[in-house]
Amino acid sequence: MHSYKSLEAWKRAHAAILLVFQETDRARHPRAFGLFDQLKRATLSVEANIVEGYALGTVALCRRHLRIAFGSAAEAECQVRIARELRYLPESVAGEIEETLGGAMRAIYGLMASPPVIRRQ
Repeated sequence: MHSYKSLEAWKRAHAAILLVFQETDRARHPRAFGLFDQLKRATLSVEANIVEGYALGTVALCRRHLRIAFGSAAEAECQVRIARELRYLPESVAGEIEETLGGAMRAIYGLMASPPVIRRQ
């Protein structure tokens, strides 16, 4: 691996961030600010921890950050479910976000079993 950008987990996490930011900005429900803010933070944490774990360059640290990323993705998935149930996000949008986060979680889980190792030059 030459870059974290080649990781499927990163690609899916990045897609989730873009989708969450676009859709929560579009939804703008007056009572949803706190929930949407936390959803954005949790989704950002997924990508950031994948990148940080990759960059630290050891299997143990990579796995630690992947576990954190996985937990953040689960948190974000829970927040999307709440936003759907409160009708802050349309059903179709919530479903798309959950599907994207689910793909990221599956990819992260795969990386936890076999973390990438950076070969330092």
